[in-house]
Order: sequence, then structure tokens, then C-alpha cells
Amino acid sequence: MAIKIKKDTPVREDDGLGQGFPVVDEPDTVIPPKLISTYVDPETGDVVDVYDDGSTKIRKAGNLLAVAAENKRLQGQSAYDLLFEQFNQYGMGSLVESLKGFIQEGLSSAEFTLKLRGTDAYKKRFAANAQRIAKGLSALSESEYIGLEDQYQNIMRKYGLPASYYARGEMGRQEGFEKFLANDVSSAEVEDRILTAQSRVTNANPEVLAALKQFYPGIADGDILAYTLDPEKALTDIKRKVTAAEIGGAAIQAGLKTGMARAEQLGTYGVDKATAEKGYGAIGGGLERGSQLASIYGEDPYTQTTAEEEIFNLQGAQGARKQRQKVTGLEQAAFAGKTGVTSGALARDRAGAY
Repeated sequence: MAIKIKKDTPVREDDGLGQGFPVVDEPDTVIPPKLISTYVDPETGDVVDVYDDGSTKIRKAGNLLAVAAENKRLQGQSAYDLLFEQFNQYGMGSLVESLKGFIQEGLSSAEFTLKLRGTDAYKKRFAANAQRIAKGLSALSESEYIGLEDQYQNIMRKYGLPASYYARGEMGRQEGFEKFLANDVSSAEVEDRILTAQSRVTNANPEVLAALKQFYPGIADGDILAYTLDPEKALTDIKRKVTAAEIGGAAIQAGLKTGMARAEQLGTYGVDKATAEKGYGAIGGGLERGSQLASIYGEDPYTQTTAEEEIFNLQGAQGARKQRQKVTGLEQAAFAGKTGVTSGALARDRAGAY
């Protein structure tokens, strides 16, 4: 900034006639500021002159800001390309496409994550997380979510389930798995459910399937696997029904019949498929003769329920045993030998054997 030095204020001189006349002012003297130093701005690269009056002047403009901006853009592009490649492996490239600008602007990881999780595409891809939160469960991270999907899929392939159970849709979404994820179902439980359906029903003897349909008509033939894979249905409840069907199937194999309530009751006593098959095999071998003897000698009817009480050691087992022993004893006394039930399975003392 130039400094002006002003002359003294002019005065009027006498012209001899009593009339003054002005003296013409001389121009102010201008002293320009003195250059005292020069430096380069480290942020911009500008060459800047500094003067003794404190003023500065850019002698030559630099390009560091432009270079920095370009470097930042390139770094953002590189980060975007890497992220896009990772997401696109799972068919989720579209999740990051809409956020390309934010990545190139250099948002922090935390800021970008918030932006990403707020998009509609993200919410659709990881839909089970909203259901988990509503149920008081914590949301799964993206890696946990996708990792569980992969585990479910590997198990289903292992047991030969149709691809429709794990087919991927838009953005790699597997809608069939969302109920598992929302209900916090582990991969081990998924495997247990498949084994329950396949090994114990669909691949078992046909009598088990027949009993299942008879006891629980709501479980259609083609929906047994889907039924067992529904996490809304407790695995314990599914196993209870399958056990009842196995007990019912064992009765059918022995030429007998049993109802759902009785089969479920036997299940609560610890009767399983192997026990039921062995027990009903014994009952079927002597029930008819036992009933005949009870009728012949005027004793209380010897029924399947009576035989079940003894064979499966249920409540009333002791009375059932005495009743069986009484009728077989009467036959022994009458014929002085062993026939019918006495030489058959019912002559065995089965109480507590199972």
C-alpha cells in the first residue's frame, strides 16, 4: 500500500490590492510499500510476496490444491473400485453404486457405513436385521449375515435339497433364509431340522409317513420338509410329532393301531422308534390270544392298552402284569402246558425292560 505525504495547507498571498490569490497545491508524494520477503504457501504452492506494510501479493499461483483434489479423487475412485468388487462378488454391486460420490469425497469408514445402511437397497438386502431388532436381537454385521447364508446353503446342498430352497435373487438375496436369520437359527439347528424330516420321515419306512398324515393331516406330503424348516415352528414340537408318527408307524407294522394322543403320551414316557418297534412286535404276537383267554375265563378284558402298560412300563404296569400272569396261569392249570400267550411274547416279564 502506497504512503501519501501531504504538503502544508496553502495560504492566500496579498496581491497589493487587498485581494488574495490562491497558491496552487503541489501533488502529494506517494511512497510505495517495500518488499521484504517472499515465500511459497505449502498448501497451495502459491509464490507470495510480503511487504513492509503487512500486505501480501501472489506473485505466481500454485497448483497444489488442484493436485490434492485430484489425488483425493483418485484415492476415492480406488476405494470405490475395491468396495464395488467385494460387494459385486455377492451380486450386491448396486448397493455401493449410489454412494460412489461419497466414497470419492473421502468419507470416513464410519460415515460411509451409516450412509450405506440407510439406503433402501441395503435395507432390502439385509431385511432380516430389522426383524431381529424388533425381536430384541442384535443386528448381524454384513460378514456375519452372509456367512450364515453360506452355511445354510452348504448344508442344504449336502443333503440334496432342491436349489429352490437356496436360490439367489437380486443382490444375492436368499429370501428363504430370512426367517432363519430373523429367528436366530443356527446352521446346526437347520441341519437337525433337515435330518428330522429326511431320515425320520421321508426316508423311513412308509408306515411312519402314513401315521404322520393320520395324526397331523395339516402336514401335507410335499410340505414335510418345508414344515420342518419353518423356524416359526419349534424344533421340539416338530420332533414330538415325528416321534409320535414313528410310534404309530411301529404299531401299524405290527398289525395294530394307535391314536395320536396315545402315541404322544408314549413319547413322553421315553418310547422312541426302536422301543416302539420291539414293543409292538411283542404285543402283536400275543394280544389276540391274551384277549381270548380273558374272555374264556371271565377275566377283565386284556386289551392293547393293557399290554402297552406292561410292555412300555407305563402307569398301571404292575396291574397289567398281574392280569396277564393270571390268564396265562389259568390256561396252564386248564391244559397243564404252555400255549398261546404263555409261549409267546406276552409271557415275558417286560416291566421295566424299556
